[in-house]
Amino acid sequence: MSPYRGAPPVMALADDLSGAAEAAALLRLPALLALDPAQAPPARDGEAVVVDLDSRHLPAATAAGAVRTALAARPGATTWYKKSDSLLRGNVGAEAVAFAEGARAVVTAVALPVAGRVVRGGVVYVDGVPLHGSGAWRAEERTAPRSVAGALAPLLTAGVPLDVVRQGPRALANRLTAVAARGRHPVCDAETDADLDAVAEAALRLGPGYRLLGSGGLAAALGRCVGTAVPGQHVPDTGRPLLVVAGSAEPGIVAQIAQLEAAGARHVSLKPDELTGASPVPLPPLPPGGITVLSVDGSGGIQPGVARRLVAGLARTAAALPGEPDLVLTGGETARRVLDAAQITALRPVGEIHHGAVHSLTADGRSVVTRPGSFGGPDSFHRIAAALRPRLPSPSPARRPTAPSPSQGVIP
Repeated sequence: MSPYRGAPPVMALADDLSGAAEAAALLRLPALLALDPAQAPPARDGEAVVVDLDSRHLPAATAAGAVRTALAARPGATTWYKKSDSLLRGNVGAEAVAFAEGARAVVTAVALPVAGRVVRGGVVYVDGVPLHGSGAWRAEERTAPRSVAGALAPLLTAGVPLDVVRQGPRALANRLTAVAARGRHPVCDAETDADLDAVAEAALRLGPGYRLLGSGGLAAALGRCVGTAVPGQHVPDTGRPLLVVAGSAEPGIVAQIAQLEAAGARHVSLKPDELTGASPVPLPPLPPGGITVLSVDGSGGIQPGVARRLVAGLARTAAALPGEPDLVLTGGETARRVLDAAQITALRPVGEIHHGAVHSLTADGRSVVTRPGSFGGPDSFHRIAAALRPRLPSPSPARRPTAPSPSQGVIP
């Protein structure tokens, strides 16, 4: 048994919904995922609380204010963890500064080895390519930061190299203390889950004054330290329609939709000019027990500045469909807008279907699966749908459609 099983309760903050759900699952604790902390039911004893701040696209000052409000709502000795995007998107620096207020130090480790994202010399590498030289930020309006320290600015940081991380939690804790004594916040290199385990254990040794900030990889490491390995809960097929809302910009979404179509799903590709109006797009009713995919037809090109308006249009359209379907939502922005439109304010995660694809339940028993847009292989949607609908057939080669161009059906 880990010596940290008696650590203070975990309070986690995230800047988007798919990241919040990922963290909730990886902590290996019973968890309440709050979309609106003011309306969420109280946490149960021994339960982690994960708050989606919905702050990734807010102005920096507003995002920082959301972090401060969340910190003030949970005073006392708590194990604090702040979920950061492993690609350093969002208001990383402004939120880190707010998260550091009142802490002895914020210990940062953003590596996500399971997705091929590591940190060496304070630089994020994506499948061996420095983040700023990769295509990972192709849908962003800004340029990618050249280092973790650059993303965290104006927070004052100091790098902790890999050889120090690998000296073990005791030696690493000494280094973290020394960095904090200089008024700096440690940024740790990491290439493996074992490296992240050392970071989490070192911070826990030092107590609640040392807060953790990092990707889902660090959440998993924290879970291995303090979690209780909560088993996944079996959720029977209730016969509800299953609605997949694909609002991610990732090119791989096209192949994922194609596999689900080949298994018999209906695909509705909506044109951008249909989605930018104020009203939901009228659609036929969802077939009982059937699977429908909603996406955006990008074959004619889409202006980058309208992506969030298209997501809002998808959300309005999805929420207007009758039948209270089970939901599969890709991309944190898409997931949050759909659940907001459906007036769902809290979720209870029950397990992961594959890495990042988190299965949760609403208060009335609906299944909701959230997944970052960049996660999952070509079979991701089919795997998720098959977990919710065990009788779903495998994709039929005879029915498999020809995959469209990478721009079709996705929001750039």
